Amino acid sequence: MSDLLAGMGRPSRRGAPPPDIVDLVRVEDRISFLYFEHCKINRSDNAITVRDDTGTTYVPAASVSVLMLGPGAAITHGAVVLLGECGATVIWVGENGVRMYAFGKPLTHSSALLQTQARLVTNRRTRLAVARLMYAKRFPGEDVSRLTMAQLRGREGVRVRRVYKQWSEKTGVDWDRRTYNPTNFDDATEINKALSAAHVCLYALAHAAIVSVGCSPGLGFVHTGHEKSFVYDVADLYKAELSIPVAFKTAADGPEDIGAETRRRMRDAVCDLKLLQRMVGDIKDLLLSAASPKEKAALAGKAALDPAANHLGLWDEKSGEVAAGRSYGAGEVGD
Repeated sequence: MSDLLAGMGRPSRRGAPPPDIVDLVRVEDRISFLYFEHCKINRSDNAITVRDDTGTTYVPAASVSVLMLGPGAAITHGAVVLLGECGATVIWVGENGVRMYAFGKPLTHSSALLQTQARLVTNRRTRLAVARLMYAKRFPGEDVSRLTMAQLRGREGVRVRRVYKQWSEKTGVDWDRRTYNPTNFDDATEINKALSAAHVCLYALAHAAIVSVGCSPGLGFVHTGHEKSFVYDVADLYKAELSIPVAFKTAADGPEDIGAETRRRMRDAVCDLKLLQRMVGDIKDLLLSAASPKEKAALAGKAALDPAANHLGLWDEKSGEVAAGRSYGAGEVGD
């Protein structure tokens, strides 16, 4: 015990200083995701090192959007700290499904988009407006401006069934219904395994994009009550275009490891579609389209969306905000 306490008292060796936020790669310009298994991940300055039987690979941490760790992967404290500082999302992918255990801090100091998101989601009229915008992106060419949520859900259900049927016919993959065991990946048909793997990649990317721009994963407009409600909202915008086709095409080829092959094809498709860039643009567009004129004026052109902006104020119920970093004595308090 004395040796342990003595060791705890020794000064730790300092690594490279954390990167400044203005030096970090924008999320839309990053590698979509990397998957590793049966390896040891460590830190070397501002890169992560991945060591396995074939050797060591160096990856600039600031260029990674999502790091997926499969069975047999071990990661050091230093590597997790670095990935967090760089705003990367880290998820552990197990044989019995996927769990989200960590995510990076935002690639902005501003809470402007988060405040707009919170205001929009807590007002019935504006929440419905954003939900309609989301469905409008999924139903191009259709007027959904007057539909209720019940009508939108019904239309979405018909659309998803039609998409599944179309890809089943195109690929020759038998399709019955979407069914899977969330605690056991292997307890499903091959097409349902492929869909689960593809959707998980999409959820991880949506989560990374949402967190990176400073929004809340839990404040959803269509989904509600879950810590990743907004993640599911954003991911649903791209399933018919991305994860469903990739899953059916992969299942049609019958690979030995359908989960791994689906992830590889998802990575290629994400790159081809420039998905991260689209996600960031769609998130901002959805929130700003339904924002008030005052919010739009505050967010446009200024500093609110500038990663280097490091604004901090104090809330005031009359004026909205007063300056922080000063002492408000009794003589300065208003009526």
